[in-house]
Amino acid sequence: MRSTPLYLSLSSLCLLAAADRAIAEDWQYSLKAGMANVPRYSGSDERMTAPVLGGKVVSPWGIFLDTDKGLGWGYEGNALSFSTYIGASHSRKDKNQSLHAGSKRLKGMGEIKARPQVGVSAGYNLGGVIVGATLEHALKEDDHKDSGKAFTHLELSLGTTLYDGRYGSVDASLNSHFGDRNYLQTWYGVTTGQAAQSRFKAYKAGAGNISNGMNLVWSLPISEHTQFSTLLDVQYLADDAGKSPIVERRLQTSVMGVLEYTF
Repeated sequence: MRSTPLYLSLSSLCLLAAADRAIAEDWQYSLKAGMANVPRYSGSDERMTAPVLGGKVVSPWGIFLDTDKGLGWGYEGNALSFSTYIGASHSRKDKNQSLHAGSKRLKGMGEIKARPQVGVSAGYNLGGVIVGATLEHALKEDDHKDSGKAFTHLELSLGTTLYDGRYGSVDASLNSHFGDRNYLQTWYGVTTGQAAQSRFKAYKAGAGNISNGMNLVWSLPISEHTQFSTLLDVQYLADDAGKSPIVERRLQTSVMGVLEYTF
């Protein structure tokens, strides 16, 4: 299941733990399976529950293939971590589907199609506080003039470990999301063409802050190779995103439980 534009993803479960060392001595493999309960789309007051499946392969040279990010290369040292990747952007339907973000309440808005995207992510450990940044740019999608423009998204985060002991670990992260004008218009704007076909008034969204929020991750080791993680993600839609006519609820919450097997 691809996430909503709130960027809740399987990779969030490893944001603070940084469990996968990019420069490894041997090949690393991991499989993940679980369930997620999330808003139907960013700003929706409807919810959906869907299975979460994923996997990752990391080579000894740092090259990885990840079902969340795509194909890329990463490095992790004592304090600095870095990765760059090519994958697919998020998508949204204007009808209800169990495995895709979207809702029939968006009927007439059209589909936001996934398209190729490039990303760069970096983190630095400042004595137990991790400063992180992720920049993603999705390419133009020519078939949809209302929702096919290239767009850019930036996430900034501060995270730390609150507990590490007998009952696993609890990590917390504060984050803010930003987008350029095309990003905000694609996900939260309503063009005149969309307004004519939907129940929404035309709305022009500008660049700026998308949302601010926090993540809580509890990771519990079950065996040497198996770990269970639960994630709570809370976001508050800000500025032009929060004022969009498609937004029914500014406060968005998502929960996820995932079992991961590494070998």
